[in-house]
Amino acid sequence: MGLFDRFSTLLRSNINDLITRAENPEKMLNQLIVDMKTQLAKAKQEVASSIADEKKLQADAETMRKQAGDWERRAMLAVQEGRDDLAKQALMRYNETLQGAQQLHETWLKHKQETEALKLSLRQLNDKIEEAQRKKNILVARAKRAEAQQRIQQTMSGMSDKSAFESFERMAEKIEATERKALAAAELQEEFSGDTLIKQFESLEYHGSADQQLLELKQKMGMLGSGSANNNRQLGAGGQQQPQGGAAHHDVHDAELIEEGDEGTAH
Repeated sequence: MGLFDRFSTLLRSNINDLITRAENPEKMLNQLIVDMKTQLAKAKQEVASSIADEKKLQADAETMRKQAGDWERRAMLAVQEGRDDLAKQALMRYNETLQGAQQLHETWLKHKQETEALKLSLRQLNDKIEEAQRKKNILVARAKRAEAQQRIQQTMSGMSDKSAFESFERMAEKIEATERKALAAAELQEEFSGDTLIKQFESLEYHGSADQQLLELKQKMGMLGSGSANNNRQLGAGGQQQPQGGAAHHDVHDAELIEEGDEGTAH
């Protein structure tokens, strides 16, 4: 498993663990970024080690190439001195060293390519972590808004529960029914108790009182004259009207008798 494969696996494990625990979103995001930075620091250390290995391979290849050049010069020196046997040995060492230098050079080139790829991945990962830091506040705001919406929905759901209101209405109807039964019982009790004749006269007196109030209201509104008002008051007085009318009739009759007596005397 490669460096960044291990890093990604560990990071996903941490993220899944935090999400499963369903902690505070802000704390969770902060912890995620801390974990990202921690793993990024480890990845940087490993990339740095890889770069160091690449530099060593390059240096070893250069050293071996210089050694091959030294053996070549030694072979040339042996030829100049007429020592072909030494020249052959020097050429053999030269070939071995040169071959080793070429192998190291090829190994260094491959390692360098891998190191450059690691450095690119590291830069991309660093950019993603910086982007995550910039998005953190937005994600926290969205999480808080989602929590607020959830609370609102729960509140609305509780308010839409009609069971308590329906129970209240049923209780009100029950109380009203009880009141109606009590009124009916009282009405029956009154109907079958006491003097019914007195009650009938009380009913008539009540209507008379209402008629009197109606006449007074018309007088107040200017719909009746003052004379009518006096007559109305007399009518409202009940039995007093008839005696007053009889007295007036007797007064007129007496006046007529006096006038007749005076005329007889004159004749």
